[in-house]
Amino acid sequence: MGTRITILGIETSCDETAASVVRDGREVLSDVISSQVELHAKFGGVVPEIASRKHVELINPIIQEAMDRACVAFDELDAVAVTNRPGLLGALLIGVSAAKSLSAALDIPLIGIHHLEGHIYANFLTRPSLQFPFLCLIVSGGHSDLVLAKDHGEYQMLGRTRDDAAGEAFDKSARVLGLGYPGGPIIDRLARDGNPEAVHFPRAKLDDTLDFSFSGLKTAVIRFYREKGREFRIEDLAASFQAAVVDMLVNTTMKAIERTGVQRLALAGGVAANSALQAKMRDECEARGIELSYPPPRLCTDNAAMIACAGYYNLVRGRTDGLDLETIASQPLTV
Repeated sequence: MGTRITILGIETSCDETAASVVRDGREVLSDVISSQVELHAKFGGVVPEIASRKHVELINPIIQEAMDRACVAFDELDAVAVTNRPGLLGALLIGVSAAKSLSAALDIPLIGIHHLEGHIYANFLTRPSLQFPFLCLIVSGGHSDLVLAKDHGEYQMLGRTRDDAAGEAFDKSARVLGLGYPGGPIIDRLARDGNPEAVHFPRAKLDDTLDFSFSGLKTAVIRFYREKGREFRIEDLAASFQAAVVDMLVNTTMKAIERTGVQRLALAGGVAANSALQAKMRDECEARGIELSYPPPRLCTDNAAMIACAGYYNLVRGRTDGLDLETIASQPLTV
């Protein structure tokens, strides 16, 4: 493949309708995201049917806006990349259907992208020089995974959550504390004015594995708040809960680094934007001489620029899909 490859990325795996035009896997010409947070906030989480209906309403205008902002005509596109797994089936179907239509009408390659692969490739948008192999900690509302990225398209799952994801624990704990949705950014903000040692919440230790577990922590927060919570400042509770999550994520990641000997670490997913997680991970990596990278907040949360970037690297190694591309609700990254 030559240079100047222009790819349209589409992301609709959950409650963001997003489209982005990326050139050569690194130059973001446009990045349009329409969030449904306000629609789902009153329910304390994403309602799949509402999300799907909103995607239907927004998908074409969002794609058009991305093309207009990029000043790129449809006949200048070299491929279209779309998240087709994992995610909410109804939501995925809207994006995949739009991508198939464009692929057929424009006679350009269609590339289905695993959502977690997209999060990994968000790091290449800000650090194209990132070298393999590297570890990637993917933390979001639905995932808490430790992945060894050996090369483009070659991944080994080292650890994952056995119950709740880190972001899910943030959201559920925030709901109990009466803080609103989504919980992660709210807790992060309050925790900056709190004492992380005010309450010692439990840190799950899963034998000698690299897995995570946040269900026990979530339950501990709920019980503590109901019994003694009103005796403490909400900022202190937020900081104490966040410290427990960060400790588990960082300690397990450092254990993975020691076991693999890999000297590069990347963060990905919405929780990767957490300021306390970034700060502690920086300190630990600096102490060990580990190269650390993480995207800016906009590229940590669901977006289409990361999908277009992943699409580029799939395209240059010859991996494309046909118009029979399926949507899959759940599938490991390594498949």
